[in-house]
Amino acid sequence: MSQNDNFQPDDNEFDEDFVSKSQRKRDMDKLQALGARLPELNKEQLAKVPLGDMLRQAVEEAQRLKPRCEATRRQMQYIGRLMQAEDADAIQAAIERFEAGKQAHMQIFHKLERWRDRLILGDNSDLQAYLDDDPGADIQHLRQLLRNAKKEASLDKPPAASRKLFKYLRARAEDRL
Repeated sequence: MSQNDNFQPDDNEFDEDFVSKSQRKRDMDKLQALGARLPELNKEQLAKVPLGDMLRQAVEEAQRLKPRCEATRRQMQYIGRLMQAEDADAIQAAIERFEAGKQAHMQIFHKLERWRDRLILGDNSDLQAYLDDDPGADIQHLRQLLRNAKKEASLDKPPAASRKLFKYLRARAEDRL
């Protein structure tokens, strides 16, 4: 008779709340990855994230450290350990809101770049299309910026007037938001 024949499973041994060591490691890696995103936030964003005092201090310390050094790696591990006591879902949601806002900002930025290029390379129909999109724009000022940008482009000069046009378009977009 071998030892395995005498094995009697104990009901307490197979607990439903049991989490394997590898699963705990995967969970910890997720928390560390989430914690590693915290030092990338600026002060205003960090203030809006629901963090405990110790975690907030650890993140601020990580922001002061030089990137890619051993101290930063250790600090990230410490942040990951502190994350176990925090509400990871609330932190994740806050970070995703910031990223969604950043992505929306980038989409607006690219749309303005396309408008600038379309206006410079296009004709009056493109200008009219922009004015239909933004009826409050100063037509005279916009035409002057366009003339300067087109002249600059035809003479192969640096795009100073094009930048001014973009700044105007961006200011108009910010006014509409």
